[in-house]
Amino acid sequence: MGLLEFSKLPINTLVGADWKTFKQITGGRTIDPAYKGKYRLTKAVCRLLSTLTPLQESRYQKLLADKPLEHDPVFILGHWRSGTTFMHNVFSCDKHFGYNTTYQTVFPHLMMWGQPFFKKNMSWLMPDKRPTDNMELAVDLPQEEEFALANMMPYTYYNFWFLPKYTQEYADKYLLFEDISAEELKIFEETFTKLIKISLWNTNGTQFLSKNPPHTGRVKELVKMFPNAKFIYLMRNPYTVFESTRSFFTNTIQPLKLQDISNDEIQANILSVYAKLYHKYEADKHLIPEGNLVEVRFEDYEKNAFDMTQDIYRKLSLPGFEEARPAIEAYVNKKKGYKKNKYQYKPETVELVEKHWSFALEQWDYHL
Repeated sequence: MGLLEFSKLPINTLVGADWKTFKQITGGRTIDPAYKGKYRLTKAVCRLLSTLTPLQESRYQKLLADKPLEHDPVFILGHWRSGTTFMHNVFSCDKHFGYNTTYQTVFPHLMMWGQPFFKKNMSWLMPDKRPTDNMELAVDLPQEEEFALANMMPYTYYNFWFLPKYTQEYADKYLLFEDISAEELKIFEETFTKLIKISLWNTNGTQFLSKNPPHTGRVKELVKMFPNAKFIYLMRNPYTVFESTRSFFTNTIQPLKLQDISNDEIQANILSVYAKLYHKYEADKHLIPEGNLVEVRFEDYEKNAFDMTQDIYRKLSLPGFEEARPAIEAYVNKKKGYKKNKYQYKPETVELVEKHWSFALEQWDYHL
């Protein structure tokens, strides 16, 4: 058990941002009175740790900046709570894959210098379970990279965790890349490439394995950056996704936010962003070259993860399955004992999902 409870963190994850990024994210934004103390403490720790950023930058320029990527990444796409974490954990059993770690999400600038010291302290302080679903948390486990990107540049969707009043603005600009400037897009490309190189260096991988729901709205840009990237898109029962996302967002935002937001506003944002993300993916997926995309229902994958993983490797022409077979099989078998509750959806959930997300119910043939 970590020393700190997630819901009572005295700082938020912006402590790991570089000073320039912290100032750009929070500059000109209102911090509500209840969070002034958290903001000031986060700001002070960030300012202190930022003095170490040049040490990593020097090492990065020397060791990795000019080193080309051996392979284009594999992207696991899908809305939050669509089973992307489970699939990420299965595929990361293959040691040829590299990935962003939980430690890296918070301290992306303390990877190539000082990591053993800071990682030990983070491990001691952090909770050992995710607050919403009791999934294991540990500093070296695979993790989505959007939090890391949010500490490396101001142009990410995850600014909404800190400043939720601007959720729709962040969604349009940095989730869908609408109204994003050419300069902002250039910084996104450079920053994401840097994150990938550091992730591969850190995990000794040769191909980056990404699990990042926001990338679902960035297919056009990702294909431009990585023409031979592979994509796996997960769809899950929208009734389940709605209830699970509402619980996840409502709980997760509590220790991160610097502004007040009501539960009704969180719910409205979820309904809106799901639709935007879904339609953006559907509009852009034709840009993925033939043979580089597999679409999967999570319910099917959860029932038969090993065979479907093998089939995904084959369809996407991914190397290394036979070498990874024992580790993948062991992980999947370990998870087979977990029985999930069968969802009994609230009438309100049924009404909201059928009103706002009928397109997903129809396309993927989900019925009550």
